[in-house]
Amino acid sequence: MSQRRSFLRLSILAPLWARFAFAQAPQPKSDPATFQITGDIPTPMTFGAEDMAKLPRQPVSVPEQDGTIVEYEGVPLAELLSRAGAPLGGKLRGKALASYVLAKANDGYEVVFAFGELDAAFANEKILVADKREEKALFGYQGPFRLVCPDDKAGARSVRMLQSLEVVRLQK
Repeated sequence: MSQRRSFLRLSILAPLWARFAFAQAPQPKSDPATFQITGDIPTPMTFGAEDMAKLPRQPVSVPEQDGTIVEYEGVPLAELLSRAGAPLGGKLRGKALASYVLAKANDGYEVVFAFGELDAAFANEKILVADKREEKALFGYQGPFRLVCPDDKAGARSVRMLQSLEVVRLQK
């Protein structure tokens, strides 16, 4: 076989080979209308809109970049973590203080919150898992769930399209 034919055959097969060689196994996708609390907790949980509607809710006001004030409504993050058995309140002592929450968005964005930030005995943070903005369900790239950190000076930790909250304990 001539070198030209071999080259042509390889150039046709190479893209097909590369597709199989670099293909990844399909990743399980969580339902985009839910978010999960997982990790080092006794009771991993999944929350949807109906679950959130049954829990204690709070509003928070957040200034937008243009100066307008927007009201979000949702469930305090500490309440959700507490329901999953996270070490908050009287349990947040000693080794439990070396714990954090890794918040993950559907688009791969991730941020971290120390447990000391989330407990009312340590800080006055009012971080919510919001499902409403101006009394309407969060739209498109905003939701269906969003972490809202009204006391942050920059909005970078207000995770849109919240997918999961993973509790990580560094000292067990």
